[in-house]
Amino acid sequence: MSVEFSLSEIAAYLEAEIRGESELRITGLSTLQEAGEGQLAFLANPKYAKQLSETRASAVILTADKAADFKGNCLIVDQPYLAYARISSWFETSTLKPALIHPSAVIDSSAIVAKDVYIGPNVVIEAGAEIASGCHIAANSYIGARSSIGSNGYIAANVSIYHDVRIGEQVRIHSGSVIGADGFGIAPKPDRSWEKIHQIGGVTIGNDVEIGACTTVDRGALSDTKLGDGVKLDNHVQIAHNAVVGDHTAMASYSGLAGSAKVGRYCIMGGDACIVGHVTVCDNVQLTARTLVTKSISEPGSYSSGSTPMMPTTEWRKNSVRIGQLDALARRVKKLEQ
Repeated sequence: MSVEFSLSEIAAYLEAEIRGESELRITGLSTLQEAGEGQLAFLANPKYAKQLSETRASAVILTADKAADFKGNCLIVDQPYLAYARISSWFETSTLKPALIHPSAVIDSSAIVAKDVYIGPNVVIEAGAEIASGCHIAANSYIGARSSIGSNGYIAANVSIYHDVRIGEQVRIHSGSVIGADGFGIAPKPDRSWEKIHQIGGVTIGNDVEIGACTTVDRGALSDTKLGDGVKLDNHVQIAHNAVVGDHTAMASYSGLAGSAKVGRYCIMGGDACIVGHVTVCDNVQLTARTLVTKSISEPGSYSSGSTPMMPTTEWRKNSVRIGQLDALARRVKKLEQ
């Protein structure tokens, strides 16, 4: 599907200043290096500024200082990356299908399904489930008993949503994700085997949440596992039972929360960053890639953890403490040497 907009239309939407041909036709988005005729590029990272003189883009989104020496067509904004993100929706090529319930879908008679929804082939919707207006549920997805999806939800193909899951409005869940599976709850028995702890809580998900492919959000053991409004989860993220993710927190791939961990609002977790069980992280914390949080964080800021060669746990604990003392030790040695 091809789309085309004038530079002036895009500028009006972005509230940007135009320099150049206002009626120039834009047919797509690309990077500075790969853009061609008809495409709109952007400069967000200063290290790519040298590509401005060589780009073949028809127009570029820039800040005012970068536009000063640029001879081509441009849109001037304060935050080019945000502007690019906003306009990207205009060039989205995947289309939602019109309202339809496919004949192969299996919908329990007690389920409540709005009239203007799309239900794809082989979708199963169990008893008491509720699907609100404007939802799109793609092929082979499963909605469990008493679960609900708010208006304009998008459930991609092959998503499993278990029973008693409450999902807010404008939530996108990508293929392969599992919402509401049992948390990892087991109790040791005298013979050293395990007794299953049945997970009788649910999952509550706020509005404007996006959950990447093959991500899992486990149901709570007693109360619900919770994702706040605006939460963004990458592919392959693990949210364990009774974990809580605050509003507008973003988690990159392979990051995870163990059982009953709580992370605050506006946090960012890099790839493979993990928080152990029953630990609380306050608002406005950034965890760099592969950071392991083993104790609560009460002050906003950026945190990282290093690594050591594999060793017995008792030895590892001692060495971890020593690593934290290395800077102070180095300063003491330097002082003594002086």
